[in-house]
Amino acid sequence: MSEYRLLRDAFGCLVLTLPDGTVHDDVVPVRAFALSATDQGIALVDRRGHELWWIERLASLSIELQTLIREELADRECLPQILAIRAVSSYATPSRWRIDTDRGPTVLTLKSEDDIRRLKPDGLLIADSHGLNFLIRERKRLDRTSQRFLSRFL
Repeated sequence: MSEYRLLRDAFGCLVLTLPDGTVHDDVVPVRAFALSATDQGIALVDRRGHELWWIERLASLSIELQTLIREELADRECLPQILAIRAVSSYATPSRWRIDTDRGPTVLTLKSEDDIRRLKPDGLLIADSHGLNFLIRERKRLDRTSQRFLSRFL
């Protein structure tokens, strides 16, 4: 055997077979750069967090392996992406924002402007009062109304 094999068991958990034939149950993918390079630097780790397989670029794998890893990452990660800001209760903090995300509409409460963190090149990470993070990948791609709301807090 000279390659890595990855599949789901009957319980839906990932099972990794190493090139030497060693089998590891219940492995999970972990991104090294979860926000800035989502398809680069992914480790498959065992239950204790020991790295079993380092994947430099997800695109270097077969479509089947990419799909398995992406599905598992989507199940593990909860980082909704803000698509639009519909309304802001106040330009002073704390304020309630009515937003549309890739997971549906919701409301977040911004405690302070300090809860908005800039990401390179044009992204933002916004933490709400409950500790849930929301992502804006590219601020310039938001509609004009959303950009206007955001500019008041930046």
